[in-house]
Amino acid sequence: MTTPLPVVLAGARGHGRWHVANIRRLERAGLVRLAGICELTPLTEEEAGGELPEQSADFGALLDSTGARIAVICTPIPTHTDLALTAARRGVHLLLEKPPAPSYAEFRRMADGVAEAGVACQVGFQSLGSHAVPAIRDLVAEGAIGDVVGIGAAGAWVRDEAYFRRAPWSGRRRLNGADVIDGALTNPLAHAVATALALGGSSRAEDVTGIETELSHANDIEADDTSCVRVTTARGLRVTVAATLCAERADEPYVLLHGSRGRVTFWYKQDRVLLQRGGHGPEEYQYGRTDLLENLVAHLTTGAGLLVPPDGTGAFMRVVEAIRRAPDPDRLPDAAWRHVPGENRRVVPGIDGLVAAAADTLSLYSELGAPWAPRTEHPLNEVSTR
Repeated sequence: MTTPLPVVLAGARGHGRWHVANIRRLERAGLVRLAGICELTPLTEEEAGGELPEQSADFGALLDSTGARIAVICTPIPTHTDLALTAARRGVHLLLEKPPAPSYAEFRRMADGVAEAGVACQVGFQSLGSHAVPAIRDLVAEGAIGDVVGIGAAGAWVRDEAYFRRAPWSGRRRLNGADVIDGALTNPLAHAVATALALGGSSRAEDVTGIETELSHANDIEADDTSCVRVTTARGLRVTVAATLCAERADEPYVLLHGSRGRVTFWYKQDRVLLQRGGHGPEEYQYGRTDLLENLVAHLTTGAGLLVPPDGTGAFMRVVEAIRRAPDPDRLPDAAWRHVPGENRRVVPGIDGLVAAAADTLSLYSELGAPWAPRTEHPLNEVSTR
């Protein structure tokens, strides 16, 4: 029987609560042991989901004192690179929450440092652990929908105004001089971007040749809450992702592969796939999912391949960089949104249909006739890494 690997979790509140529960699940399976929690304010036993491990606000000291083999980093976006390198220099392997960094330069500093240290790093795009991803690739390889001619993705979510006040960095592009880039496409609906690129066989930085962005916000924030991006890949594919946190009704986000003889819809949070093609009735499939921390443990103990190494998120980070370098998002005029009484949230009327239409036609909001849509600032032949 293998000895459970000691894990330290940095950032155990907010989304970190999910990691606490997941680590405890793997602890019960005998795969890991929660050895330490790094938080500014210590957790209670109830918050920790069991007996309290060692706790400290000093991440490096905690890694040293616990003998951690794995660090899970679920802290504010601007801290990711420094904390990842703190762990890497100690030979501690990583599960790093998405987005891995707020800029391409910080991403490269993290990825290069991790590679130099010789530690494994898994980036937390959980959707890429879905067994639907290789299944869809197989369908495409078999010619089920003919040639893939483009990929769309749609995310219509609802977030109240308190969501943008959940932390000092929420909804910010910069904080105290540091990049944050906490927009709809780069954080809450980042999985839509990363999954669409992965299914297009364009997950590495060098796979991207052009990016167009349209960024706006209805809420009183710096970053975007209603935005779209169109990526041109080295394969010549267009990948359009439309997102909003101001939907009229919350819907399941999805990726849509357009083929010359059919299409595949992938609801990535549900691991559900719909295949539609000429001469056949619709075929629906349900898949399982490999947990990314569990995959990291398997990589360290049995040599299993990592599902989401840093280089597999390079194309996503090109998108983050394009959004970072774009002009600040346009504030939507008052006439373009309304306040929902009793729910304390802002809605952009008609945005649900625009999000779906963008994924269906690979168009940007401005091309679909949205009167409030800003014009793209990123011509197709420009991709910067500065």
